[in-house]
Amino acid sequence: MISIAMFNNKGGVGKTTLTNNIASYIAENYQKRVLVVDCDPQCNTTQLLMGEEFSTKLYWNREQSSTVTTISQILQPIEDGDSDISSIIVPIKSSETRFNVDLIPGSPKFSIIEDRLGAAWHELKGGDIGGIRKSNWNKFLIDKVKNNYDYIFFDLGPSLGSINRSVLIGCDYFITPMGTDIFSILGIRNIAEWLSSWLDLYDNSLKLCEQRAPGVLKRYNIPEEVKVKSGYIGYTIQQYITKSYGGVRRPTKAYEEIINSVPAEIENSLGKYWKSNLEKQDLKLGDVPHLYSLIPLAQSNASPLLKLKGSDGLVGSQFKQVQDYQEILKKIVEKLFNNLNK
Repeated sequence: MISIAMFNNKGGVGKTTLTNNIASYIAENYQKRVLVVDCDPQCNTTQLLMGEEFSTKLYWNREQSSTVTTISQILQPIEDGDSDISSIIVPIKSSETRFNVDLIPGSPKFSIIEDRLGAAWHELKGGDIGGIRKSNWNKFLIDKVKNNYDYIFFDLGPSLGSINRSVLIGCDYFITPMGTDIFSILGIRNIAEWLSSWLDLYDNSLKLCEQRAPGVLKRYNIPEEVKVKSGYIGYTIQQYITKSYGGVRRPTKAYEEIINSVPAEIENSLGKYWKSNLEKQDLKLGDVPHLYSLIPLAQSNASPLLKLKGSDGLVGSQFKQVQDYQEILKKIVEKLFNNLNK
């Protein structure tokens, strides 16, 4: 089982759309069992996969009347002061969504646990096993469901707080969807600085804990290292604005410098976190086109882009857009798998 976090410190880069269409493509075309976990309190993944009507019922009824467990309900014991997550984990089944993936829904209440996880991090820094266990909630979540899935994708919000830190602690790999703007690059720099600020501290805290109580990490199934420390496996770039020159589409001059600087920026900022055996040219998974009217159409139909059809409202040139996107998504997934297998 492989777990992947989709993450950037910059919003508006098409992360949620890309995450869920990649997950759906892998489930459909590779016949893999895929789980998506919505870890963004804005719950965009949940709304995309399940639609507005389901989401309204789920959240308006305070999540209690649902037969599924949201991410907040899974972490409720930690919010209550415990060091472990709930033993009850009931995802939405793939048969209930057009994406053909299971889903642990997000929750607007998830942001409330930020303070609790922040306090746990403070405890962790002192070598406290309780703080370490709380900070490893995602590792425990993955352990509880890993036998049911081949891939788990985590859709994260753009913050650099305790929620996203704790999600990454449990994941194998991470991907950074990017836009062609300076703020996406600044977001990458922020991520690098943020990772550097806590990864070594985390390792030292585990050593301190083990010195005080030999065997305690093994007893609670705490790994000695964080896998994402060498788990960066790539980025995508949301397509730039183009103009036609002699029949060839090219980026406008304002974007050329940014586009050309991305590989070097990635190497300088995240180079030490690359998965071993990867080269700089391996990390670009692909360009993602602007999809314009396809995005709201997919959202209103709770559908992956590749499953949109005439009865959903697809018309005219949109059919060609869907065909083109299929080729783009195919290449992105192939590059992702190549990087995972290197």
